Amino acid sequence: MNRRRFGSFSASLLASSCLGLSASANALSVNDLTNAQASQGLKLALEKGAIAAVQLLGRPDGFLGNDKVRIPLPGFLQDTARLLRSFGQGARLDELIVAMNRAAETAVPLARDMLVGAVKTMNVKDAKKILTGGDTSVTQFFAERTRQPLGRKFLPVVARVTSRVNLADKYNQVAGKAAGMGLLKGDQTSIEQYVTAKTLDGIYFMIGEEEKKIRQDPVGTGSALLQKVFGALRP
Repeated sequence: MNRRRFGSFSASLLASSCLGLSASANALSVNDLTNAQASQGLKLALEKGAIAAVQLLGRPDGFLGNDKVRIPLPGFLQDTARLLRSFGQGARLDELIVAMNRAAETAVPLARDMLVGAVKTMNVKDAKKILTGGDTSVTQFFAERTRQPLGRKFLPVVARVTSRVNLADKYNQVAGKAAGMGLLKGDQTSIEQYVTAKTLDGIYFMIGEEEKKIRQDPVGTGSALLQKVFGALRP
């Protein structure tokens, strides 16, 4: 069997997993694709998805105006938010929510080059893992390669924006004491860490959403390769 044919084991797996179709159901069109084309098509889809996600989120209201990724108050503060609002602190809470989301929107453009670079390093094995890994496979791919370095890159930007809000400092003071007592762990021990983590979650989520759109409408991308790779798998 010609290893370069998309009908080979690895490429068939890519094809059938992509939209949950069997290779035999699309034998004529699927066999016209090579492993290299399949892998390159996914790379192109992910790169387009990453760039689109950065453009959507890295602008005013990219986070704040999007219900799917808007960053809420940390759970530790949400528990007391109603009480604080009853004492006339609602405006301060709203100010913090806006600042957290603005910080995310400011940080996101810094991710573009690193996300695109991660896509360029993807191999056929990575492609199979993405296409057979379920709904979270795209998120896992990018998180494994970029979460830690992007977190370091985002943190000072997030800190600069959130530091303008007095309530952020108050939160950090209380959260720090709670963490010292073992009552609070992880990203919620500081506003900066919390917002950075939520920003990364939002980016990865939106990349996955954009990649789904490309699979569903490859013609709409204007790319001949994407049309060939994903169009061949449509029922």
